[in-house]
Amino acid sequence: MRLNRFLAATGITSRRGADELIAGGRVTVNGKPCTDFRFQPGPTDYVKVDGKLIYQRAPVHILLNKPRGLVCTRRDPHITDTVYDLLPSKFSSLAYVGRLDAQSEGLLLLTNDGELTQRLTHPRFKIEKEYEVVLDRAANLDLAQRLLRGVVLDGKRARAKRVQQTSPTHLRIVLEQGINRQIRRMLERFGFHAKMLSRIRMGNLRLGDLPRGHWRLLSKREIHVISSESAIPARTERSRRRGFKIAPRNWSTSLAMTNKR
Repeated sequence: MRLNRFLAATGITSRRGADELIAGGRVTVNGKPCTDFRFQPGPTDYVKVDGKLIYQRAPVHILLNKPRGLVCTRRDPHITDTVYDLLPSKFSSLAYVGRLDAQSEGLLLLTNDGELTQRLTHPRFKIEKEYEVVLDRAANLDLAQRLLRGVVLDGKRARAKRVQQTSPTHLRIVLEQGINRQIRRMLERFGFHAKMLSRIRMGNLRLGDLPRGHWRLLSKREIHVISSESAIPARTERSRRRGFKIAPRNWSTSLAMTNKR
């Protein structure tokens, strides 16, 4: 395992963060600075970052059903109600993967696997996130198409990948992006507000029937599936044009199509 992967696997940083630590000369191996990204620490080598000995910990992966009203943060002295209040203290150092705002709920993955966190959140891998949304009023016929076309948020084109209407006020929305409060802000641009927003899927990892406020460890199979999925970069537009299927056929991409049924 290369040095940057070793650091990411300890959970202290992401792979990109490890590269920055190494390039900045903040990593030593056996007491000597090491800026060789290709160096592979052996069992008898000791690695330090800023003089602190680093151990490769056993990976931990937790699935939490986040309730509304809790904040995804660890280090804010002004906030007392956080997702970490739901976990045993031994898990207080785990990092969350993909923030949910205080009023949103649902699937939250927490882990000390920095490399997996990087792959699940990096735009290059285009990991899908699926949400259930309850609107403050009935959706109009062109809302889905407007969400698919998107709007500019924070200088980027923010758009949904797929949209399905399950009732006049209920939507299922799939994103590949990770822009802050993306769904709420997109809906507000079109004159709607999300009364309820719940993440129910990340990649192939599903929330299932886990009660709100409860957590569980991921199974070995779930870890294998989500690790394998995030290890494969998303297909390029050229590959898409050659005929690769992007979305399941049973997904609707238009509220108008749904309303005609």
